[in-house]
Amino acid sequence: MRIPVIETEKDLIVPSSKQLRNELERESYKRRNGRMLLRIIGTLAVVVAISIICITYFFSVMRIQGHSMEPVLYERELVLVIKTNEFDRGDLVAFDYNNKILIKRVIGFSGDWVNIDQDGDVYVNGEKKNEPYVLDKCLGNGDVDFPYQVSDNRLFVLGDHRSISSDSRDSMIGTVAEEQIIGKVAFRFWPLSKFSLFN
Repeated sequence: MRIPVIETEKDLIVPSSKQLRNELERESYKRRNGRMLLRIIGTLAVVVAISIICITYFFSVMRIQGHSMEPVLYERELVLVIKTNEFDRGDLVAFDYNNKILIKRVIGFSGDWVNIDQDGDVYVNGEKKNEPYVLDKCLGNGDVDFPYQVSDNRLFVLGDHRSISSDSRDSMIGTVAEEQIIGKVAFRFWPLSKFSLFN
């Protein structure tokens, strides 16, 4: 026959009020941390979703390849391109050409007459353009006859490093159609030491 064990007061451990308070604080701390972790995860999810929407609909990040836009843009620099079809003369435009993205400078719009003389000076509608950003002025080896009138819904574009740039002077690239345009280069953000806005 088993004899029941009767607990005595000596066997019972009753926590003190301080221990109870500490345990309650510990549990409360765990719950607060859990809620904070959920908030952080929620915030990160929202940031990622907004970033994806912005990259899809509003802007793109692009890495410069090649030397055709020197001295303004150099190889491996990173730029932000805003998706738009509204440009001013002199803006840097990104466009699709044969599954590549090219960046060139807007020189002429639909109906404009563009001329480049033997010294490489550019004229738009008879007015000589001041181009302090051009590395080396030259007519280039393109096959387009000047003066050239820009067709409807197209842009005439040139690289800044004129002696090596393939651009609208060559009929292989030609003028840029609206459906090719990705957007306008807004600013360079890498390297940080060369951060600059482009108007």
